Amino acid sequence: MGKDVEVAEQGEFSAKDYHDPPPAPLIDFEELGQWSFYRALIAEFIATLLFLYVTVLTVIGYKSQTDPIKNSDECGGVGILGIAWAFGGMIFILVYCTAGISGGHINPAVTFGLFLGRKVSLIRAVLYMVAQCLGAICGCGLVKAFQKAYYNRYGGGANELADGYNKGTGLGAEIIGTFVLVYTVFSATDPKRNARDSHVPVLAPLPIGFAVFMVHLATIPITGTGINPARSFGAAVIYNKEKAWDDQWIFWVGPFIGAAIAAIYHQFILRAAAIKALGSFRSNA
Repeated sequence: MGKDVEVAEQGEFSAKDYHDPPPAPLIDFEELGQWSFYRALIAEFIATLLFLYVTVLTVIGYKSQTDPIKNSDECGGVGILGIAWAFGGMIFILVYCTAGISGGHINPAVTFGLFLGRKVSLIRAVLYMVAQCLGAICGCGLVKAFQKAYYNRYGGGANELADGYNKGTGLGAEIIGTFVLVYTVFSATDPKRNARDSHVPVLAPLPIGFAVFMVHLATIPITGTGINPARSFGAAVIYNKEKAWDDQWIFWVGPFIGAAIAAIYHQFILRAAAIKALGSFRSNA
């Protein structure tokens, strides 16, 4: 009983004395001389490669199992639900594995949102995005190397705007879907929440994976669900068909806008960063 009280008191003390960590520097050249930085880049590259490899294979497998030309059962395969689980489950696994090394971004839109929230420097953000895009290209390249006939026949897992939807609808779906994801990332990794709710174990990868799962359920019929520019870019590079490139801008502009809105909403409205800054300015005046 005495130990329980002691733990509770320590939790209250740490939450009461909590201060926001300082923002990441805009440009931090010192990172370029640290092995931990390059280890993080490798982690982002490998994680995105594995993400694309498993998820694109799932998409192609589903299309093969339900191909009417092969007289397959239209209700066979994993279905949209299974595809959504593949994307959400892989994000859960990979964020869990890489969070302690690189932060587990695995998505340029997430990296962009965290950069706007001053969680990472510009140098780290740019090189993370490069590593993620290269990983996505290599992941899709492996899928094509192992199953070239199926890859070309079933669209290579490339994101395209579905027939019957205009570009505005597709863009809106990507903006809202990415907002849900990046908002969840900010909330799940908020250090103030972890300090305040230290008595409740929070496993950040779980809500992030569920956010990806739920967004896929909603937007697969519209755009195939991008919400990750590296995922869309890697599939388009390897598949390299006109339709995938025609719609490619949607899968960059939409996620970046959604990530920016999520960062502003969380940092300046929910966390009231602007009000805190104004109060600090007045107190120093």
